Amino acid sequence: MKLTQGSFAKRALMVGLIAGSGILAASAFAVTAGAPANKPGCEAGHGQMEHAKWEENRAQHLTELKDKLKLKPEQVAAWNAFAQASQPSMHAKGADKQAMRGEFEKLTTPQRMDKMLAMSDMRRARMVERTQAVKTFYAQLSTQQQSVFDAEAMHNGHRGHGHPRG
Repeated sequence: MKLTQGSFAKRALMVGLIAGSGILAASAFAVTAGAPANKPGCEAGHGQMEHAKWEENRAQHLTELKDKLKLKPEQVAAWNAFAQASQPSMHAKGADKQAMRGEFEKLTTPQRMDKMLAMSDMRRARMVERTQAVKTFYAQLSTQQQSVFDAEAMHNGHRGHGHPRG
């Protein structure tokens, strides 16, 4: 199958947006791992509240997307697999970040770098899983449903990051 530059760009953008949630959560940890806990915005409760709001928005978006796609009964199994694969990883779900920060602070610089590489490998593996789930689900959609999915995936990348949806 030959992809046009436009269709390739749309698919690459969609995959990047869907995978972005886990990547952003993990990279936020990497950036703030050595930050002092007494700085504004570093409170454990703040992150939990933000995560709860993000999770609520994510669930709402999935419900809205499912409604807009008007899935046929034979597409529901593929939807369920897609929705399951799009769940955030344990790290993104709010693993004990204080403990992770404490562990990170005890490491030497080369050990931190190794840990960061390992986390990057985990994020990439997760992105590969999500990409496959998106491709499998996308293949089950009609052309009209694919257009809806493409438009919604493009908008979803800005939710929860201080950018208006629009």
